[in-house]
Amino acid sequence: MALETNSSSSPAGPAESAGIPNLSHNQILTILTGLMLGMFVAALSQTIVATALPTIVGELGGQNQLAWVVSASLLATTASTPIWGKLSDVYGRKKLYQAAIWVFIVGSVAAGVAQNMWMLIGARAVQGLGVGGIMALGQAIIGDIVAPRERGRYQGYMGSAFGLATVLGPLTGGIVVEHLSWRWTFYMAVPVAIAALVVTERVLKLSTVPTRCAIDWLGALFVVAAISALLLVLSLGGQEFAWSSRWTYGGILLTVVFLVLAIWQERRAEDPIMPPRLFRNDTFVICGAAGLCVGIAMYGAMIFLPQYLQIVQGKSPMASGLLTLPLMLGMILTMTVTGRIIVKTGRYKIYPLVGLVVLAAGLVLLSRMDVDTTMVQAGIAMFVVGVGIGMSMQVLVLATQNSVKRSDMGVATSGAAFFRSMGGAIGVSMFGALLTHRLVSTIPAWAERLHVPASQLGDVRHSLGTPSDIAKIPDPAHAAVIHGFAEAMQTVFLSAAPFAILGAVVVFFLHEHRLATRVPEDSDSAALPS
Repeated sequence: MALETNSSSSPAGPAESAGIPNLSHNQILTILTGLMLGMFVAALSQTIVATALPTIVGELGGQNQLAWVVSASLLATTASTPIWGKLSDVYGRKKLYQAAIWVFIVGSVAAGVAQNMWMLIGARAVQGLGVGGIMALGQAIIGDIVAPRERGRYQGYMGSAFGLATVLGPLTGGIVVEHLSWRWTFYMAVPVAIAALVVTERVLKLSTVPTRCAIDWLGALFVVAAISALLLVLSLGGQEFAWSSRWTYGGILLTVVFLVLAIWQERRAEDPIMPPRLFRNDTFVICGAAGLCVGIAMYGAMIFLPQYLQIVQGKSPMASGLLTLPLMLGMILTMTVTGRIIVKTGRYKIYPLVGLVVLAAGLVLLSRMDVDTTMVQAGIAMFVVGVGIGMSMQVLVLATQNSVKRSDMGVATSGAAFFRSMGGAIGVSMFGALLTHRLVSTIPAWAERLHVPASQLGDVRHSLGTPSDIAKIPDPAHAAVIHGFAEAMQTVFLSAAPFAILGAVVVFFLHEHRLATRVPEDSDSAALPS
């Protein structure tokens, strides 16, 4: 049965719940089911492919294009996020959310039938376009239907879906590749996405606001071009070309040029994609900067943990997925508890402030892991990281939504997702390059320490291969490789910690606006985007 909304609004400031429909907790949970399915499948698509990549390369070839399978999706997600948000403010949240799911489905099917690496990379880019819309608009819809004071609880549920998918991705990918085919890592997302479509179509009924305005496509082009140039430099620098090369300098120059053009266009456009007024909002700027730091630190931990478990500890893909459960439990537990406390108190600043410090502490604990670390010790470190992420990630979105007018809800929410996604893309690229750089020195150093002849090491110092390849290396060369890898991973985790501390410093300057409860019934009525 569809849920109809009776919206009421107040002409007061942005922190009040203007236009929030009167829905019961059960009605909101019903709507949330569809949104969580979308969030789950979008997040799953970003992690499930990790364990399938060695098999994909073995079948399709193209080892030198391997990084693009991940980068193409991240780039498309990050670049498209603000555009989805702006379009949803114009055409309605529900229509654009469902359009994003359809784009994701098309990309998933195309990836499953890909016959070569470039087809797969193109399909992953399409998939990423859909992911950008699903993640940003799902959270914006929460802002449409839930009063600010109550959003912490429901944003926690959405964050839990993200955390669950992040941890289950590598595990599910390992099971699917082992028992079916790597193509099913893409196909299996389709029925879940269709379920999200069905649920949102049946239960999400929001009043439509007829809006007449011109879409700033030129501004969108400049924003996408600036982001794409930056992420291409970060993704390919140090791998496809040297950091100190004309390609790097050219990419940075293009980033600056397109960024200047984007600012120029957004200042003159009648209805800009990323309104400059948002950047005059201290809360939006501070939460965006903190979200960027969260994204860098979070991906610094989450993306590389499976590599540590599979290469250093010698665990299978399935086992490595199970062993990261403490991180997921820390995230889900903290998001749920934090959300409920925020509902009762209306206060939120303390949670990302403390959470980012806890995240930094967890990353320091991860940086102490080596070959002899027990799974209990590793589990404690992962749990601490999960607690830090859970206290920070969704609360920053809530604070952003609480600081803007209802007309800017979509673009502000997508802006928050944009900065976090950008941080993730930067983190993956930066820490991946750092790991590669460190391995060149750590593995030979351990080989020398363990008296391993260079002839036994072969090409290992330049190409590690898959975890199964590494496991087959005979001792003592194998010992040199895993010790070298552990030392390099320590550098990666430790390098991520300062970004979490920087995020905490940024949040310290956040001016907290007490979250509003539902406005009185006799307020002026306002419609909601559909």
